[in-house]
Amino acid sequence: MRSYVSPVRAAAAADKREAVVRAAVALLRGAQDLSGFSLEAVARAAGVTRLTVYKQFGSRRGLLEAVFDACAAQAGLERLAGVMAQADPRAALSGVIDVFCDFWTEPAVVRLHQAGVLDAELAQALAARGERRRRALTVIVGRAAPEAGDRAWRDTIDLLFGLTGSAMFEALAAGRTRVEAADIVKAAALAALDRLN
Repeated sequence: MRSYVSPVRAAAAADKREAVVRAAVALLRGAQDLSGFSLEAVARAAGVTRLTVYKQFGSRRGLLEAVFDACAAQAGLERLAGVMAQADPRAALSGVIDVFCDFWTEPAVVRLHQAGVLDAELAQALAARGERRRRALTVIVGRAAPEAGDRAWRDTIDLLFGLTGSAMFEALAAGRTRVEAADIVKAAALAALDRLN
């Protein structure tokens, strides 16, 4: 027996899912912490039932992961493909830093990282997504110093990964503009890259 999926029903479900993610992002942006963030609160804000949220995402963690991915799309993380296409590793590294500094300025992303401190499963999911950034940095380091040894590569990649992460940006953003914080990260990151040669 073939199952029938109504295009109208599928579109309605997709619309509800999008509304829930938008509501969750808005709640996270306005929150000082995550104490008021729950499936019930998101359902109320989206105008759906808690059961609808649960059916769409399965859990609070599933919803938070969907929020992270939506924030990544809104912040323009797809620009990484163009950045990584640059042959000059210094230009590519500067571009990666710009892309992620834009991403780390999103308040919802800051709240997600805070939630990851208390939720080991969410932290694991966020770390897996962070590995995309590590892979991009690995490509850049390989282009910059193809003859450098494995140890030098690993040390530089780890350093760049730390420099381009949310914790570093958050520390530097206090009392600075996004551009000022990005410039500090770029100077340190480019110096680390140059040290390989």
